[in-house]
Amino acid sequence: MSLDIETYLEEKRQTVDRYLEAHLPPVGTSPAVLHEAIRYSLLAGGKRLRPILTIAAAESIGSPPRAVLPVACAFEFIHTYSLIHDDLPAMDNDDFRRGKPTNHKVYGDGVAILAGDGLHTMAFEWCSRADLVNDIEPYVQVQIIQELALGAGNHGMVGGQVLDIQAENQRVALEELRTIHAHKTGKLIRAAVRAGALLSGADLRQFDQLTAYAEDVGLAFQIADDVLNVTGTREELGKDANTDAERGKQTYPGFYGLEGARKLAQDRADHAISCLKGFDEKADSLRGMAQYIVSRKR
Repeated sequence: MSLDIETYLEEKRQTVDRYLEAHLPPVGTSPAVLHEAIRYSLLAGGKRLRPILTIAAAESIGSPPRAVLPVACAFEFIHTYSLIHDDLPAMDNDDFRRGKPTNHKVYGDGVAILAGDGLHTMAFEWCSRADLVNDIEPYVQVQIIQELALGAGNHGMVGGQVLDIQAENQRVALEELRTIHAHKTGKLIRAAVRAGALLSGADLRQFDQLTAYAEDVGLAFQIADDVLNVTGTREELGKDANTDAERGKQTYPGFYGLEGARKLAQDRADHAISCLKGFDEKADSLRGMAQYIVSRKR
């Protein structure tokens, strides 16, 4: 694979950030404090892995339509809203995110909750705005909106977050841990990849292969995240480290040890790459991202 994945990720991150800046409600849009809080968290940095997975999946099939960027950004809206709500005192009660004070520390709990709500609904707005997605067929648009809803909702990320809260300070079996993370983290990543596949007209075989890839990548991502929570610093992570143990959360290092968890993450990344057999070099970005996810330091 000749692709420089670090360069690819940086180029796509900048593309996503430029699109966000160009299409978000301008500074001062009423109610000003709401849009300020939304921009504060959304534009605070971040790797943009979910939108880039949407773009890369679309590229693996062919030439993505113009609608790939608003759809990709919709997944970043969902992810950022989940972080704002995750950081609240009623949930993880975090003080820092992406190297900055968390949203509720700056704007208060009420505005932070509503900023998350605003981002959540904006995700569906951007996937349905005629001026943004008029180059895809309506039935594809509906499929993408359904993927977004399933990835984010009660059978996806939100359901997984509830299971995660219920598991705190409890003895959780490994299979239960897998179920929590398959929903809390994996379903939105799966939806992001599947949306990209739908945008470029993947056939059934390609769609199934990309789905299998996404499920492995989602698990690899969560295992790597658990490892980083133990080994990373606040400067590297942009948030407090070693918080999982403090909150009584079961993690993959808790079951496998650090080295065992690292190996499991690499095994899942390798398997994800094997799911792309039959794809040509247009899928090299997906291959590179699978490896990046398990080797990243933040």
